[in-house]
Amino acid sequence: MTTTTTSTSTLTDLAAGVRTAIGEHADWHGTAQLVAEQLRRHLPTPDVLTAEQRLGSADRYRSHTLHVEPDGSFSIIALVWQPGQLTRIHDHVTWCVFGVIQGVEHEDLYDADLNLIGQSDNHVGDVSGFAPPGDIHRVNNTSDTTAISIHIYGTDVTRIGSSARRYYN
Repeated sequence: MTTTTTSTSTLTDLAAGVRTAIGEHADWHGTAQLVAEQLRRHLPTPDVLTAEQRLGSADRYRSHTLHVEPDGSFSIIALVWQPGQLTRIHDHVTWCVFGVIQGVEHEDLYDADLNLIGQSDNHVGDVSGFAPPGDIHRVNNTSDTTAISIHIYGTDVTRIGSSARRYYN
């Protein structure tokens, strides 16, 4: 089996698993946990992206759309982070699940008053899910190598332009 076939098969299985999780009709927090279980089962490898996509960009972290469900109920996006790249502090329009497939991603968690309440280094294979409220965070690549993660959002982010609801200073 070729790498392309393996990547396509993994994405097909992941999308089917996400459909099943969403079909449980849980609240957003429950859905995030059910989708996280599916991502753990079907976490792709970096070869889900082309070699060129895995390089990222020197300007900012890059996103690559891997799948958008036809009814707009979810999107699967790959994010590629060069060393030092980071997001602004933000929250989300819907539930979100992510899994690291290469490198390390550091996450800072904040309360509603923007007090730092937690930090974690997410390594290859780590999967986490969350939903508003209580989803204010910032993600960055603190290592000296490229990091890649798979993010699943409970909406068509290509239609709305971003998964972020608000940015904080």
